[in-house]
Amino acid sequence: MQSLASGTAPRPVPTAPDKPRRFVFLLLDRFSMLSFSSAVECLRIANRMSERNLYAWTLIGEGGNLVSCSAGTTFKLDDDLIELTRDDTVLVCAGLDVQTATTKKVLNWLRREARKGLPMGGLCTAAHSLAMAGLLDGKRATIHWENQDSFGEAFDAVELTKSVFVVDGNRMTTAGGTSSIDLMLKLIADDHGEELANAVADQLIYSSIRTDQDTQRLSVPTRIGVRHPKLSQVIQVMERNIEEPISPAVLAREVGMSTRQLERLFRRYLNRSPKRYYMELRLQKARNLLMQTDMSVINVALACGFASPSHFSKCYRSHYDTTPYRERGTRGTRLSV
Repeated sequence: MQSLASGTAPRPVPTAPDKPRRFVFLLLDRFSMLSFSSAVECLRIANRMSERNLYAWTLIGEGGNLVSCSAGTTFKLDDDLIELTRDDTVLVCAGLDVQTATTKKVLNWLRREARKGLPMGGLCTAAHSLAMAGLLDGKRATIHWENQDSFGEAFDAVELTKSVFVVDGNRMTTAGGTSSIDLMLKLIADDHGEELANAVADQLIYSSIRTDQDTQRLSVPTRIGVRHPKLSQVIQVMERNIEEPISPAVLAREVGMSTRQLERLFRRYLNRSPKRYYMELRLQKARNLLMQTDMSVINVALACGFASPSHFSKCYRSHYDTTPYRERGTRGTRLSV
């Protein structure tokens, strides 16, 4: 099992604290149950394995009554948006359509409690909530890869990374899914030593603990199902240059090939031309921006390397069988985990 803090010896588990560290989970409408439950289970198991009440938690939300997760299951909240103490740690849990779920009342509460200096984190898409409140300005952060495009366009004061989780001062963000486990294991290790954190991981059958140096997406070869170094290199260059696309001739020179050789490589392994594959990457980003942001169609087109809205609309309709304007009308089903 990977060490949580390589190069340092595990710290001895201290005696039980006078009172447990309390985590306040703010559950937003349609939050991700996997991200939330992964975090809570780590705390529960830490208490069980240590045979001490190291952690406590409470569930709050706007109205203090019921809230539904993205899977449709309803949860009974413990309280409304209450006043917290300086010893509390806030973890905001979000999921689908985080922009709508982050109401004005939630934003005001986050800003008020942040002024107390509390540690605050965002699980899954909740980095968006913290950023909307201005709590990530000048900080490093992460969010689920599907939301990275829209987040980057909306919050240029935040240093967005592709890490599984990020801890920057008293701000924490995760990429969604099981990344909550990695963050909580780090917090447990910081609080009570690696031995306890590793014991929690064992109980979860979590054999590969990730750090903030790990990236959230699968490698290019794994994603495309092909292990060819030059093909992977070209695709990485494409992904980094969406707004200003690079010609096939320049891409070929980047990896020491002729344009014809590059064409054959893509045809052999991906059954499409480099130009077609590049277009699909750009259209995929465009769809994310249309579904997750309020950017105009013209600005989306420019952000994805299209010189004119008419050309963008034509390519979009050919690929998705709908226009960008009609796609914008379906934003009620915005992409997220």
